[in-house]
Amino acid sequence: KEMEEKGWLEFAAIAGASNSGVYGKMYQLINTYNKTNGLYGLANTTAAMNGYLRQAEFRNTDWFGALFNNNLSQNHAVSITSGTEKAKFYASLSIFDDPGWTKASEVKRYTANANGSYNISKNLRLSLLSSAAYRKQQAPGTLSQEVDVVSGEVKRDFDINPYSYALNTSRTLDRYENYTRNYAPFNIFDELDNNYIDLNVTDLKFQGELNWKIIQGLEVNVLGAIKYQSSTQEHHIKDHSNQAEAYRAGIFPEDATIREKNPFLYTNPDDPTSLPETILPTGGIYERTIYSMKSSDFRATATYNTSIEDTHLFNFFAGAETSSIDRNKTWFRGWGYEYDNGGNPFYDYRAFKQGKEENSNYYTNQWTYDRNVAFFASATYSYKGRYTINGTGRYEGSNRLGKSRKARWLPTWNIAGAWNAHEENWFKNTFGTALSHATFKTSYSLTADRGPSDVSNSKAVILATTPWKPTSGVSESGLKIDQIENSELTYEKKHEFNVGIDFGFLNNRINIAADYYTRNNYDLIGLCYTQGAGGAIAKKANVAGMKSHGFEITLSTKNIIRKNFSWSTDFIFSKSKTEISRLDARSNVIQLISGVGYAKQGYPVRALFSIPFVGLNKEGMPTFINQNNETTVTDINFQEFDKLDFLKYEGPTDPTINGSFGNIFSYKAFRLNVFLTYSFGNKVRLDPTFKSNYSDLTSMPREFKNRWTLPGDENTTSIPAIASRRQEKDIKDLQYAYNAYNYSTERIADGGFIRMKEISLSYDFPSQWMSKIMVKSLQLKLQATNLFLLYADKKLNGQDPEFFNSGGVSTPNPQQFTITVRLGI
Repeated sequence: KEMEEKGWLEFAAIAGASNSGVYGKMYQLINTYNKTNGLYGLANTTAAMNGYLRQAEFRNTDWFGALFNNNLSQNHAVSITSGTEKAKFYASLSIFDDPGWTKASEVKRYTANANGSYNISKNLRLSLLSSAAYRKQQAPGTLSQEVDVVSGEVKRDFDINPYSYALNTSRTLDRYENYTRNYAPFNIFDELDNNYIDLNVTDLKFQGELNWKIIQGLEVNVLGAIKYQSSTQEHHIKDHSNQAEAYRAGIFPEDATIREKNPFLYTNPDDPTSLPETILPTGGIYERTIYSMKSSDFRATATYNTSIEDTHLFNFFAGAETSSIDRNKTWFRGWGYEYDNGGNPFYDYRAFKQGKEENSNYYTNQWTYDRNVAFFASATYSYKGRYTINGTGRYEGSNRLGKSRKARWLPTWNIAGAWNAHEENWFKNTFGTALSHATFKTSYSLTADRGPSDVSNSKAVILATTPWKPTSGVSESGLKIDQIENSELTYEKKHEFNVGIDFGFLNNRINIAADYYTRNNYDLIGLCYTQGAGGAIAKKANVAGMKSHGFEITLSTKNIIRKNFSWSTDFIFSKSKTEISRLDARSNVIQLISGVGYAKQGYPVRALFSIPFVGLNKEGMPTFINQNNETTVTDINFQEFDKLDFLKYEGPTDPTINGSFGNIFSYKAFRLNVFLTYSFGNKVRLDPTFKSNYSDLTSMPREFKNRWTLPGDENTTSIPAIASRRQEKDIKDLQYAYNAYNYSTERIADGGFIRMKEISLSYDFPSQWMSKIMVKSLQLKLQATNLFLLYADKKLNGQDPEFFNSGGVSTPNPQQFTITVRLGI
């Protein structure tokens, strides 16, 4: 009603709006005339409209209840083993069937494994392994969210993610009614039936391994493996889906007002007097994306173990491996696919004309090739099991990195030592049973990684292209430099030092393990911004360094051990700290304030910043400190690169403290497991729910109950007003203010939580019972996973601290209750 009073839901404003709910439907009924009975769908009287709105007021549709299911998922597996001293065989089959937690999220998976081991001779063994898996899955045909880097607005085109819809849709809507989205009729249930993605994934793997014991202590191993994976995504946007109907809204049926405003219609640039037209006069859209991967691996190793008088123990290991991975991605979009007419492709030439004018692709076919070679060796020496020292070296190369020798080939190494104090002669005499064992260990290493998977500019990347032309009738092929060469591009490297202790007390009833590490990461790969002299403003380079340190403590105790009852506890606590020590890249405001966090020198990795909020003004508009250290409503530059000191640092988005606490109780054949997880030290950006204007489709969160409504409220609340239509017109770029509020210091919560992760109860039936029915073993297990949060910041208001809502098909982790029956014959 307040939105109506502020001019957002008046007939003139909403009759031709792209999105509308209850008010839009009411005006459509008022404007609908039935020639048969001479009546309108709804009388244009105050009483009739109030009656219609009163029904909506008390409707209170539970979208979560309507879109989410309590379904029974099933996982069945059977395995068989057989063999003799000469040969052994293992095979298994499994079927997983999940109807889905939400609508349009069904999953089925079939897997098979067959392994064989053959002793060809006393010293020669051949192992053959094969596996196959097929997964068929359905997902809502929605798109991931995008952030407008200019205004900071979070957008999701044609979003039908059940979680996002349930969270953001008004409960006044009738679940069985059609409303308006994108100028076309919309009902979430019809849309999920008519706009969905079919995913089909196939995995095949074949592996052979040969072990040859040449002489005592010397063993050679040769392994070869081939893997193939194919993933197909078919996006079905059917004839009567909202997404398809949006491309012809205003044309069928004809409506001049909508025709002029509909952004999905096409206007011929060759004819200045032409009216908007549809490129999809009939049918829907069919998109198909195929990912395929073929990889091969070959490894040869040799191991030699020997000792001198059982005092000096030696182990030597050496080998080489090579791998190749070929990836392919093909994509195709078909316009005018008539699902209701047997799949007839009724395409319109204007779809291709518009595509040529926009210089967009009709289809793509992309290949990438990875080639890797490595040589490695290690040696271990141990004296009477007391003192152990180990050294490992690796020399590897990749085709993804620079062509210079120092960049493409990299030696890495590790040296480690351990002292088992409990093996000393004096240990038992000194400590008795109070200290059961004690181990001290340390290591220092240089390791490396090839970096992000999208890095490929060790040589200049030149791609074929079709240069944009102002008209579709003139086109030509060409070449462009997609990425400029960086011949010095090299591995991301890390020096790491570890020291640890491991103690056992009271005959190992109490065990404590503690580890401390320091890491120095350097040559990290990221975007490097240049003056553009080489033909590109930004290129991938080794631009960053990071220092980190942390420790982990594990405490395991056997609290009670009796004949029929036992209780054991495991507690894990880890803490870490990271700091970007070097960064030759630039960050802007929108990157630093978005919920995922971003890199900034002197701060943790994925640091989160906020725009300082300084309260509401007398009109209920949010005000901030901007890049010029001025108090403003809308003068926020989300693309600012240089003036960043005005932002407030909130903390890392990654937890600095992680751990778990588990208890296992056993009574005779019963076993109860209670397992908790926790994390602290990070910050969470609250969902971006505030806007400069809303529609009657939108649900508003609980915070809106305390919003600014009257002058003077700015002294008691920090929730901005629902802006009026006049304010949006009078205040330039008002959307900047509300988007800035979403990214302000007011929209931050603590990410720490304690979660009841799992409770399970299992029972092993007595073997004497099973022998009577010719069964080896039988176990029944009841398991509940992801039950509830024991602690979380109240500011989260129900938002899961472990879940980042990115749209698409993302949903929080569901509660799961599992019954497992294991039968051995």
